[in-house]
Amino acid sequence: MTMSLPRQAAPPDEPPQQPAEDRLHRIRRRALTLLIIVLLIGVPAGYLVISAGQSRDSGKDEQAKYAATGLTPLYPAKVQQRLYQVPMPHPADRVASYETNNWKTSRLYVQFRTTQAGLDTFLDAMGVGRSDLKKGAITVGARDRQVSGWTFQGPGPWWGLSHRQKNPAPTQDVVVNLSNPVLPMVYVVSRTVP
Repeated sequence: MTMSLPRQAAPPDEPPQQPAEDRLHRIRRRALTLLIIVLLIGVPAGYLVISAGQSRDSGKDEQAKYAATGLTPLYPAKVQQRLYQVPMPHPADRVASYETNNWKTSRLYVQFRTTQAGLDTFLDAMGVGRSDLKKGAITVGARDRQVSGWTFQGPGPWWGLSHRQKNPAPTQDVVVNLSNPVLPMVYVVSRTVP
């Protein structure tokens, strides 16, 4: 007869053995691991792709603005309005602007349509009044007409003024078409010497 020895108890610091992992639990664990990896890598990568696209689009807009070779349907920037002293009235539509710069002279070309009150506000902000406008005066020179594409032909009456100021303040040439007296069309060339 053989005698059986008593079994030794498991050490108290060792956790009890768990049963083997079943198939469903393993699939869930792997799916959770995959989800975490996708979130840790995919989300930042997606963010980088989106921000790169936005950055590229922003550059294209700026490039188009500075590559313009004539009037573009944009309001002049606030800093341009201050520098060239061309305050845009409210309301204004059919707005277009174009800026040229060289070592000698910088020019801002602006056109817009406004109301009678908008015209008065614009002229007052420039430091002139409606009484300074002279009938039939086309004050925008031939060079500026060629650059801007303005012809100043068609129904009138046409009114104009030249607002000359001491450097470094800009000089403005303004032509107003009052063929529609309720909604006058305004053309401005403002020149400054850097």
